[in-house]
Amino acid sequence: MELKKILETIEEQHKVKFSYIENEVAAHKLPAPSPLMPLKAKLVYIEKRTGLVYKETGEGYLTLYTPIKFREPTVCGYLVDEYGEPIENVSILIDSIGTITSEPDGFFEFPAAVKGSVLLSRDGFRNASYSVNSFTGDCKKIILKAEYHLLEEVVMERYIAAGISLGRDGTFVIKPKQFGILPGLTEPDVLQTMQQLPGIGSVDETVSNINVRGGTHDQNLFLWNGIRLFQTGHFYGLISALNPNLAYNVKISKNGTSAFYGESVSSVVDISSHSDEIGNSRTTIGTNMINADFYTRLKINEDADIDISARRSFTDFIELPTYSKYSKRIFQNTIVTQLNNSQDVTYRSDKEFYFYDFTGQYHQKIGEKHDVFVNFIGIKNTLDFTEGNLFSTRNSSLSQLSLGATAAWKARWKENFGTEGSIYFSRYNLEGSNREADVNGVLAQENNVSDLGLRLAGNRRLSDEIMLHAGYQLNRTSIENFEATNLPSTETLRTSLTAHALIAEGEYTSPDELLYIRGGVRANYISEFSMILPEPRLQLKYAMGPDWTIEALGELKSQTASQVVEFQDDFLGLEKRRWILADNNDIPVQKSMQVSAGVSYRYDGWLLSFEMFNKDVKGITTGGQAFQDALENVSATGSYNVQGTEFLIQKQFEGFYAWLTYTWNNNNYEFPDFTTYKFPNNLEINHTLNSAVTYELYNVKVALGAKWFTGRPVTTPVGTSPSITPSGTRILYGRPNENNIEDFFQMNFSATYLWELNKKTSLQFGVSVLNILNKQNIINRYYRLNADNGAIEVVNTYSVERTPNALIRLNF
Repeated sequence: MELKKILETIEEQHKVKFSYIENEVAAHKLPAPSPLMPLKAKLVYIEKRTGLVYKETGEGYLTLYTPIKFREPTVCGYLVDEYGEPIENVSILIDSIGTITSEPDGFFEFPAAVKGSVLLSRDGFRNASYSVNSFTGDCKKIILKAEYHLLEEVVMERYIAAGISLGRDGTFVIKPKQFGILPGLTEPDVLQTMQQLPGIGSVDETVSNINVRGGTHDQNLFLWNGIRLFQTGHFYGLISALNPNLAYNVKISKNGTSAFYGESVSSVVDISSHSDEIGNSRTTIGTNMINADFYTRLKINEDADIDISARRSFTDFIELPTYSKYSKRIFQNTIVTQLNNSQDVTYRSDKEFYFYDFTGQYHQKIGEKHDVFVNFIGIKNTLDFTEGNLFSTRNSSLSQLSLGATAAWKARWKENFGTEGSIYFSRYNLEGSNREADVNGVLAQENNVSDLGLRLAGNRRLSDEIMLHAGYQLNRTSIENFEATNLPSTETLRTSLTAHALIAEGEYTSPDELLYIRGGVRANYISEFSMILPEPRLQLKYAMGPDWTIEALGELKSQTASQVVEFQDDFLGLEKRRWILADNNDIPVQKSMQVSAGVSYRYDGWLLSFEMFNKDVKGITTGGQAFQDALENVSATGSYNVQGTEFLIQKQFEGFYAWLTYTWNNNNYEFPDFTTYKFPNNLEINHTLNSAVTYELYNVKVALGAKWFTGRPVTTPVGTSPSITPSGTRILYGRPNENNIEDFFQMNFSATYLWELNKKTSLQFGVSVLNILNKQNIINRYYRLNADNGAIEVVNTYSVERTPNALIRLNF
C-alpha cells in the first residue's frame, strides 16, 4: 500500500495529524500494519521499512522526515502465502551474510551492497531462490507456495505399542523407527510385531507361517517396495528376512483391501521405504546373538540420497545359546535329525548354516514434481551338513535365495492430480540335495519362481471430499519344479500365467470428517484361462462422536500362486512347501469373500475395539493344507469358512501401557469328495489371548507379556495297533481333526536402554528372553509307524525353549 494511504488510515484511527514532504512519502510502498497495533508500534514499523523518522511536534501532531545522516543503504522484501497472508520465521540464506529470519509480518531486509542470491526456506513451503539484483526499488513482494504431502490419516495412535497406529482406511500402520517395545523383541521385527495384532498369529511360532484369520501363509501378499516376496524368513521361519532397522512404513490390511492389491485371498503386508523427502545422512551398526547388521543413508545432495543395508549371521563359526535353542527347535523331527528319537546327530560337528540379506535404494528428485526410486533386495539361507556312522557318511544341503528389483516413478503434476508407475522383478529359488548314506542315493529338488510386473496408477482430487484413483497392472508369473535322483528318474514341471488388471477406486470424506468411504473394483483377466474375475472392495468408517467409531468392510479377492506340500520330507523336511500355479482344473484359482463389522471406543487413555468377521475361501487343495494323517496322500479340492471375533482392551497411564487381545475362531473345511466332508481346519485356533504390560521412562523401556491359545486340531488313530492288510501295514485314523493337542502358554520379556552420547550419536542396549518359564509347548503332533517294531508312535514338535538374546547398536 502507498505510505500516504497508510498515514491517512493511521490519522483516522488514532486521531493524529502527520506533516511530511510529499516527495519523500510518495516514494514508499509497504504492507499496511495491523489495525490492532498501538500507535507507537506503527510508527516504529514505518521507520524500519522506510528510513524515515518521526518526531512529535505537539499533542496529536507528528512530523515524518528523512534524517540528514543516511543509514547504510538496504534492500528489503516481505513474504506472503498464496492467500496474501504474511509468513513468519522464514529462514533466509544470503551469500556472504549467513542466515537471517523474517519477522512476524514477513518483512526482511539486508545491506544493498550484498551480491549473489537469496534462498528462502520454511517447513510447509517450497524453497525459493532470487538474485540480489532483483531486489530494486520498493520492497519486493514474494509469494511462497505451499508444499503438499499426502499423509496417512490416523484414527488411533499407539495401537498396542508406540509405532503402531490404525489408519482411517482400516489398515494397521507400523513404523519401525518409532517403535516402542514388545515382549520378547529387542528390535522392531515387522513380521513378529504383526502377530501381536488381533486375528494374526502363527500356529508354529514362525514368520514363514503367519496365519491371518485362519488362512495359510501363502494366502498373504507380502510386498517390499512393490516387489512380491516369496520368502519371508531366515532360519526357516524363526527370524524375519527383513532387516528391522530399515527406514520404512508397513501397512497391514486384514479386510477391505484397496483394489490396487491382487494375488491374495487373505491379508496384505505392504512394506515401503519410499519417502517424499531427501533424508539426512545417518548410519546404524548393531549385533545380537545371531547376526550383525548395518544400515546407512547417504545424502548425495539436496535432490538425491542412497540407502544401503546388509545383515549376516555368524552362526557358521560361532554357536551362542540363542542359536543352539533355535537349532533344537527347527531341526527336530526332520531329516537333519534321527527321526526315531528326534535328537541331533553327528551333523552338529560338521554343519554349516548361515544367512544374509541386503537391500539398496536410490532416490532422485527431479524438479518439484517428480521422484524416481530404484530398489533391490537379496535374501539367502544356506545349510550344509554331514551325517555319518562307522560305515558311511552323507552330505546334504538346502539353499533358499530371493532376489528382487524395481524402478518406480511418481509425479505430482498439480495439487489435485498425480501419477505413478513402476516395473519390478522377483526371483525365488529353493534347492535341496539329500544324500542317503545307507543306500547311496541322491535326491535333488528345486522350486523356482519368477515374477515380472508393471504397475500404472493415477489419482485426481475432485473436491475436498472426493478423491478418485485408477490404474492398470500386468503380471507374468512362471514356476518351475524340478526333481531328480541318481537313478534314471527326472521330472520337471514348468507353468506360467499372465494376468491383467484394471482398477477403479474412489474415496469420500464428509465435510465434518465423521464419515469416510472407500470403494473400488479390480477386474482381473487371466490370459491362459480366458477368465475374468471382478473383485469389488468396500471400506466404511463413521465417527459417532469424539469417542465412538464404527466400521464395515468387505472384499472379493483371488490368487493363482500357492504353496503345497507333496511329501513331508521334501527339501530335508525344513522348507517342505513349494510354490505352484493354478491350472484351472486340479488346482483351481483360489477365491475369497470376506465381510466384517466393528466398533471402537477411545477415552481418557482407554481403547476398546470389537470386530466380527466371516470369511469364505474356495479352491484350496489338500496339498496346500499340509495334512499329516490319512489325507496326506489324497488329492482333492475344497473350501474353508472361518467365523470369528476379535477384541482389544488397552489402557495408558503415566509411563505404563497395558493391553489384552482376545480372538475367537470357528474354522472348518469342506471337501465334498470326503466321507466326512466338513471338519475343523488344520489351522483352527478356537481361542487366543495376548497380553502385555510395558513401562517407558526416559530412555528405558521394559515389557512383560504372555500368550495363550488352545491347541490346534489333530487326527488320532483308532486304537493303539496298526492295521495289517495284504497291501501292507498302515495306521487307521478316526474322524479328521476330531481332537486337539494341548494348549499353548508362553511368557516373554524385553528391556532396552538408549544412551544418548550427543545430539546425533546414541548407543542402544537390549535384552530379551523368549519362554522365560521354559514351558514345553507342543505345537504339532502326528503319528507314524516305528521302523523297528511296526508299532504306532507319537511324534511331537515342541516350541522353542527358554531363549535369551542381547543387542548392542550404535546410531550416528
